[in-house]
Amino acid sequence: MGRQVLLAIMLSSAVAVDAAAADAAHGKELYESRCGGCHSLDANRIGPAHRGVYGRKAGTAPNFSYSAAVRSSGIVWGEKTLDAWLTNPQALIPGQRMNFRVSAMEDRADIIAYLRQQSGR
Repeated sequence: MGRQVLLAIMLSSAVAVDAAAADAAHGKELYESRCGGCHSLDANRIGPAHRGVYGRKAGTAPNFSYSAAVRSSGIVWGEKTLDAWLTNPQALIPGQRMNFRVSAMEDRADIIAYLRQQSGR
């Protein structure tokens, strides 16, 4: 099965993120406590900067050394792709380097709402 077909199946079977019910303020708290050790909105750290991530093509943040898997994924970050990534990054992009997951659907939705807000969308 081709990689793009597998990605389409994963995204279509993922639980839909309820953007209307998401709480960006809670997402900020979660982002700072769970993501802040490796990420920042404005600076590359262990992981890339996240301001503007929502709507951005994966692997394209300036001045960050991405894995070849992320650079060649063709993914654009939105509700479904971010939800799939936070659920299981390795399943979404095999060979990537992030090994952190957010198990609770509501927490993922809140983090995504915060990232979307910080991307001006």
